[in-house]
Amino acid sequence: MKLSEIYAKGAENLRKKKLLFYLQGVETEFVLEHNEEIFKRFKFLQKAIGSKPASTETTLLGVNLQTPITMSSVSMPIPQIAEDGLIQVAQGVREAGSMMWTGSPLPKNLDELVRTGVPLVQTIKPYEERGRIFQEIETAERAGVTAVGVEVDAGQGTKIRDQIMASGCTPISVGELREIKEAVKRPLVLKGVLSPWDAEKSLEVGADLIVVSNHGAHTIDSLPHPLEVMDEIVKVIDGRIPIMVDGGFRRGTDVLKGLAFGAQAVGIVRPILYGLAANGKEGVREVLEQMTSELRRTMTMVGIRSPAEVKKDILL
Repeated sequence: MKLSEIYAKGAENLRKKKLLFYLQGVETEFVLEHNEEIFKRFKFLQKAIGSKPASTETTLLGVNLQTPITMSSVSMPIPQIAEDGLIQVAQGVREAGSMMWTGSPLPKNLDELVRTGVPLVQTIKPYEERGRIFQEIETAERAGVTAVGVEVDAGQGTKIRDQIMASGCTPISVGELREIKEAVKRPLVLKGVLSPWDAEKSLEVGADLIVVSNHGAHTIDSLPHPLEVMDEIVKVIDGRIPIMVDGGFRRGTDVLKGLAFGAQAVGIVRPILYGLAANGKEGVREVLEQMTSELRRTMTMVGIRSPAEVKKDILL
């Protein structure tokens, strides 16, 4: 199936399973609608003469990947799409040479997912019961994950339309994050950075990577798209740690725009869910491979040889 066909079939199967609710946004859905508008603002400066085939190989968190397109944090709806959905996703992501990210709830079969050979990052919400954070980090590290993370933007949980989805969360402080950093044995990721303020605080904490994200439109309404704040965040980070970005990326051209703004990798969730719903692990693999193929073609035609070479001057 072509990518557009996977998306269409996946959406239809999710509709049949009455799971499309999970793909909606918080309250007015402004964030979802605005995400689409942002990508349309930027065009590419083509450099066709003398261009050479590009490579999409990259490194993230010390792991060599075939693509800078990774899964972004999600767990909850996957077992409802398929009983062994998490395993299928892990296998599809591994076969595509990418990286899996899981979120809340912490998968019960996390160690089994790691044993598939897929690089895996587990993110955890800032639960009001702080002991739970440390317990889940310990469980994740014992399972052998690549890195652990805290979803710093989930200080009021998550919400879809008018329904609270994750509760029992409260904002986390720099001091508490430093305690977590001291306790973890794996790299620490902070997900949900969406301002230069939080970027600066992430450096103070000693984070090993940040994810610039509006949390799939599931936290608060009227948030900007990550690309609208990337320039300021990149300036603050100043190359000291890697930056990943997610939020409405659907095609390889979207991904290249994210890289052009200074991200080392781009995360996707809904395309992964569409792929799983459309064709199991093969659908997940096909989504990642086809988006990567689109990225490679576009990189070639704008004169870029590798993700590390991408600069903002390819955009108009």
